[in-house]
Amino acid sequence: MEIIKVIAASLLSAAILFIIAKLIGHKQISQLEVFDYITGITLGSIGAELATTLDKPWWKPTIAMLVYGGITVSLSYITRKFPRTRKYINGTPTVIMNNGKLYRKNMKKAKLELSEFMVLCRQEGYFNLSDIQTAVYEYNGKLTIMPVSAKRPIQPEDIKIIPQQETINTELIMDGRLLGENLKRMGLDEIWLKAQLKSQGFKNFKDVFLAVCDNNHKLSVYSGT
Repeated sequence: MEIIKVIAASLLSAAILFIIAKLIGHKQISQLEVFDYITGITLGSIGAELATTLDKPWWKPTIAMLVYGGITVSLSYITRKFPRTRKYINGTPTVIMNNGKLYRKNMKKAKLELSEFMVLCRQEGYFNLSDIQTAVYEYNGKLTIMPVSAKRPIQPEDIKIIPQQETINTELIMDGRLLGENLKRMGLDEIWLKAQLKSQGFKNFKDVFLAVCDNNHKLSVYSGT
């Protein structure tokens, strides 16, 4: 009977925390899913109680922690299996500005003050609202901005250039250790690598903090000083 009370109390508190988190708005959550946020603060509190209140039964907070963990895993599964449920659990993006118009009602809905919106714009590099075509306040508290065409960065196709596709660099040395498999996969050997290091003023692998190589076999070396 005692176990059922603990489980019921955990479920009730989870529901209450969910409602409070939704009322607070996106900005308090900041990059975390709603229930990740709830679980984080709650498990921290329960874990602290478990570690400090040694005179109370240990199994009660343990069960509560398992319940919260189970809720989070279950909701994660539900949102993956049924994408339509995401808008009810995580929330939806809100258009704050579009085509030169600010939507006051949407700001109020998103719990976003005008001054906070201006700060987010500046953080994204936009100091003049006239440079913004569309601004969307995401459910994770981030602001996504589409600039007006005249202010967007120039694209290669704008000037009829087809650049070579960039690829991810491959680490060949990390913290003084040679990554032999990566070197072999690039079709290179230690003789080539030592010659490249010598040309850049490095005597051996231990002097190198990080060395990465691109598909054109251009080696970038960092000493880590």
